[in-house]
Amino acid sequence: MFELLSEITAVEIIARGRSVRRRAALRKRFGAGQWRKLKGIATVRVASGRIHRAEIHWYEAHGVGRVGLKIKRYLD
Repeated sequence: MFELLSEITAVEIIARGRSVRRRAALRKRFGAGQWRKLKGIATVRVASGRIHRAEIHWYEAHGVGRVGLKIKRYLD
């Protein structure tokens, strides 16, 4: 687990619409919407207490918000 310590910056869309592979699972769990997969950069605190800059990936839909945040890689 991790805690976001800063806003997510340099946000880019990785996939949207039918290109989102987990779209069916997201709709089943969170409801219908225009699902997108995004990535960005943020400062995070990991479970050990260390602080890192990291690339974060997540899914998002209008009316649902961010779900499934995960650290893809550390940048420092």
